[in-house]
Amino acid sequence: MLATETHKGFSCLAFKTAASFRQWLSKNHGQTQGIWLIIYHKNSGVASINYPDAVDQAICYGWIDSKINQRDENSFFQFFSPRNPKSNWSRVNKEKVERLLAAKKMAEPGLAMVALAQKTGTWTALDQVEQGIIPPDLDKALSLYSNARSFFTAFPPSVKRGILEWINNAKQDSTRQKRIDATAAMAANNERANQYIKK
Repeated sequence: MLATETHKGFSCLAFKTAASFRQWLSKNHGQTQGIWLIIYHKNSGVASINYPDAVDQAICYGWIDSKINQRDENSFFQFFSPRNPKSNWSRVNKEKVERLLAAKKMAEPGLAMVALAQKTGTWTALDQVEQGIIPPDLDKALSLYSNARSFFTAFPPSVKRGILEWINNAKQDSTRQKRIDATAAMAANNERANQYIKK
């Protein structure tokens, strides 16, 4: 570890190599709610683990990355924490698991998280979303508006995926229906639901 500080109530750690981060995870993966990993830019002149390697090591131990904050001109904070067992697995992270398994790098905590996801369904929950498949209830809602389906299907793939995942992640049936209704009504006007509007 190169440095220890705090940011937004969590410890900040920096590692020179993927191996040193992996060693830390092997001892601490179940001992903390999360850390800010300090990652230095390549041109900073500071030896540092890079982001892709950090994500790989995190997955091996059942952790995941989330928020990113700028630290200074030479580095940034990347938050890593134990994966929420209820969170759905993206295609990208499942492909990482396959690669790490083939390389025999997955550790027991990571294997346990994958097994749990396969048991509970979070492993495959986003499969149809990532394939761009419109669920029947959304398809029905789109059919109620002239041009809604054609406008929706013409949205960029990343936009459609974001909307479909937003609908998919609804915790209650009523919430899902509200999101479907909003998506269909807005699509009829060639507008995209669930879009961040900068104020």
